[in-house]
Amino acid sequence: MKRLTDAYLDIETTGLSRFYDDITVIGIYRCHGRNNGFIQLVGEEVTSGNLVTALKGVGTIYTYNGSRFDLPFIHASLGIDLATEFRHHDLMYDCWRNDLYGGFKAVEVQLGIPRQLRDISGFEAVLLWWRYQNDGDKNALALLLQYNKEDVVNLKALRERLAECRV
Repeated sequence: MKRLTDAYLDIETTGLSRFYDDITVIGIYRCHGRNNGFIQLVGEEVTSGNLVTALKGVGTIYTYNGSRFDLPFIHASLGIDLATEFRHHDLMYDCWRNDLYGGFKAVEVQLGIPRQLRDISGFEAVLLWWRYQNDGDKNALALLLQYNKEDVVNLKALRERLAECRV
């Protein structure tokens, strides 16, 4: 039986409302054995067709708080219900079962998962997007994309640390 690819997914948005705000970045880290690849859909690239293409061959999508934020936001914005199209595993609930609470960044600190961009929050990610959109600040976009990539790659690290907790 062919093993499907795992994908770690995180989105950046212009705000918290899936009804009034937009997705600015979708980061996807595809992992299949030693074959790993990173994809970011940015701005106008954030379409249902591009997302479906990026997730082709994926069996399980891993997120942090994705069942309450990322997946409903994608469903409202792009019309794709990833929870019915793929297996979805929200690592936040695994954290809770291991007495690890707080946002993703707080859990990273508790588990010793390193992060280069420690001083950027989701709110600042929104501001970076608007600096790029309004002022053409390419450095702001580069920082936003680095922040998103770190989130997505650290989801895999989180899953691995949680697996160690169960041993």
